[in-house]
Amino acid sequence: MLDLFAAASAEGAWTVGEVTRRARAVIEAGLPPLWVRGEVSGLKVWQSGHWYFALRDKTAQLRCVMFARDNRRLPAPPADGMQVFVFGRPTLWEDKGEFRLTVLELLSTEAGGLWKLALEQAKAALARDGLLDPARKRPLPPYPRRIAVVTSPDGAALRDIIAVTRRRWPPAELLVIPARVQGDGAAADVCRALALVGRLEAVDVVIVGRGGGAAEDLWTFNNEQVARAVAAVPVPVISAVGHETDVTLCDLVADHRAPTPSAAAAAATPDRAELLQQLTHLGSRLARGLAARSELVAQRCDRTLDRLGAAMALRIERWRHQLSAVSGQLDVLSPLKTLERGYAVARDAEGRVLKRVAQFAPGLSFRLRVVDGDVPARVRES
Repeated sequence: MLDLFAAASAEGAWTVGEVTRRARAVIEAGLPPLWVRGEVSGLKVWQSGHWYFALRDKTAQLRCVMFARDNRRLPAPPADGMQVFVFGRPTLWEDKGEFRLTVLELLSTEAGGLWKLALEQAKAALARDGLLDPARKRPLPPYPRRIAVVTSPDGAALRDIIAVTRRRWPPAELLVIPARVQGDGAAADVCRALALVGRLEAVDVVIVGRGGGAAEDLWTFNNEQVARAVAAVPVPVISAVGHETDVTLCDLVADHRAPTPSAAAAAATPDRAELLQQLTHLGSRLARGLAARSELVAQRCDRTLDRLGAAMALRIERWRHQLSAVSGQLDVLSPLKTLERGYAVARDAEGRVLKRVAQFAPGLSFRLRVVDGDVPARVRES
């Protein structure tokens, strides 16, 4: 049994400090760490990061504290009125003489618990700002030349992205921007890396994400600030977080959601083999089309040539008739016809026609043109 007078002072009474220290020792020795269920009440978050609240039920309440080193693993503080399970060490707060539970773990009794609550709150804030609107999503470039990858440099996700990209689209240049993807400071690290992408030149598309893991491991990509950083990137973003069943806020905000990092690399790049096959098929179609077109043009040219030949023959025949008519008219008017009727034409030495008697001076030599040639002549004095 406890000796109530073992620590008494000379006056036969205990000091307050002695009582609280002894009470604390008794409580901690008699009550091991345990799970407690109750309703959160009066939660206060101090600047130091510690959480102070009470657990209560219909009959009593229990003062609790959860220090920052323990609550940093949780996505958000519990809301007042939430039913939770807490695991902690019973103790006595000597300064205030209060019985207290130092909480080491905290779980909501609801499915998803605090993780679900924090996710819904962040999702609602993003929706209010229009960041979840499908209309703001941008198409991915068909043939990217530079791809930025925001992920852990030591993770399997990066190796998968490199392998798929090299196989599908070797011309693409990969820029790896290292960032922690889980643990303390991971959210700030990813935000910093995404902000750096916005300052790089000639980046066509960004892949951000990591491989699979527990919900707590993926929580960095459910952080509201990380989701806003994804939305602020000036080029299209592909989010690839975890496995196919994992959907994060970054997936909802990004321009394209890929179920895995390998699928993200496939979405970001065209398949070289498939593209070559398409080009070969297109070349064959183009050759067949050109051949058919050339044949059609040749047929049209042949028909046009036939029509042109017929038209030219008809035109030449018309010209021949016209020429014959004109030739007949000229023949009728020809001086040779007159000569054939017995007439002659006198010309002097210069070839001028002599029409009048006065032009025939005595002794003038001239030529007399008859139907079959010229006859030399001279004018005699009468």
